Amino acid sequence: MSHRHLTETTWQETREAAPGAIALLPIGSQEQHAGHLPMGTDTLLVDAVVDRALALLDEDATGGAPSLVRLPTLPYGHSPHHLFAAALTLSAPTLGAVLGEILDSLAACGHRRILVVNGHGGNDEIMKLAVKRFALRAEVTAAACSYWTVTGGGEDGGRPDVTPGHAGWFETSLMLAAHPSLVRTPVPSRAPVDPPPLFDRPPYPGLTVERHGEWERVGGSTDDASGADAAHGRRLLDDRALGLARAVQAFDTATRTGP
Repeated sequence: MSHRHLTETTWQETREAAPGAIALLPIGSQEQHAGHLPMGTDTLLVDAVVDRALALLDEDATGGAPSLVRLPTLPYGHSPHHLFAAALTLSAPTLGAVLGEILDSLAACGHRRILVVNGHGGNDEIMKLAVKRFALRAEVTAAACSYWTVTGGGEDGGRPDVTPGHAGWFETSLMLAAHPSLVRTPVPSRAPVDPPPLFDRPPYPGLTVERHGEWERVGGSTDDASGADAAHGRRLLDDRALGLARAVQAFDTATRTGP
């Protein structure tokens, strides 16, 4: 096995593994996902992608599987835009501080390579800034990604126009594949919102636009999820897991100092 779980290791084993291993920290959120998906969808999905990626790395017979320490998933994120319904949210400064202190602790324990894998769009910028600041103050190499951005490169039947979205076709398909019992079915259809939300459909490429009250106006989801299905979800999950496995391998190759 190329990976171990931090929660299952002794402190001596943790110290012994740290110098050569990549510490992998998944982060998620607890927030509304319309009426058909659970609050912990982002956490459940990042866990599913990470666990499948680690399984793929363990199955790699080429002998070059990276050494990894999988950390417990941080289940809270930055979700104030979902408080109109329900969310457990950390402010941006607090989430940045929490990530920073976890990363600093890893460095103090001997880790020199860290990868953060995110499952919630509201965490993305905060996570990247935390990683950049960490590499400035500690002698480490750190990386970060959101799971939907790393792909295996194959034809996964995806829909880029609604990926990743929120509580829409993409996430619902993934949940039907990974946790079907947690999806409230039948998934209701949702008519297009007019005008479409500016956070999801900016008026010009490259713009980031946020308008007060948009999430509540659109009902807490970005697109119609009624066409989601488990078969598509399995293909999407397999593709993201393969992409993450390859990203881990590439990060390991680029940063490994030993033989």
